[in-house]
Amino acid sequence: MDERRTVRVSKYLSKHLRHQPERIGLVLDAQGWTEIDTLLRATAAHGFPITRAELDHVVASNDKKRFAVEGTRIRASQGHTVEVDLDLPAVEPPAYLYHGTVARFLDAIRAEGLRPMARHHVHLSADRETATRVGARRGRPVILSVDAGAMHRAGHVFHISANGVWLTDAVPPEFLRFPG
Repeated sequence: MDERRTVRVSKYLSKHLRHQPERIGLVLDAQGWTEIDTLLRATAAHGFPITRAELDHVVASNDKKRFAVEGTRIRASQGHTVEVDLDLPAVEPPAYLYHGTVARFLDAIRAEGLRPMARHHVHLSADRETATRVGARRGRPVILSVDAGAMHRAGHVFHISANGVWLTDAVPPEFLRFPG
């Protein structure tokens, strides 16, 4: 499977497992799972056939581990805009987590903190390198440090997704450290 096809399949799966399952007639259960066979039939019926081998390749090769497979089911690991409960336990975060953004959003972030926007949670990275890659998708990255330890002590809840993304409801501005 060439890289171009891998990216197209990954984006298609993300769109329909995270944001618009109804567009291809999928129904996700309360935790975001759907049967793999049902997904493959739906993609074919809507003009974007995916083979099981292609699906397995995308799941296994995705560097961000965007998808989880459990038995005969698949789901997106996080980032949903549709209502799902990933059933992730609350966990104590490391002292600091990181968020990659770009300069044009800094004024709003200084005023309001980090908000989930259309998603269910704010996504945070365990290291600066990952946050840099995330921020670079929208331009020259700016990396914010999140005092996750202080947030946790103040009662904020954290979860970690199957692919290592840290999730929390919001990050108030007082817990953010801005560069320079």
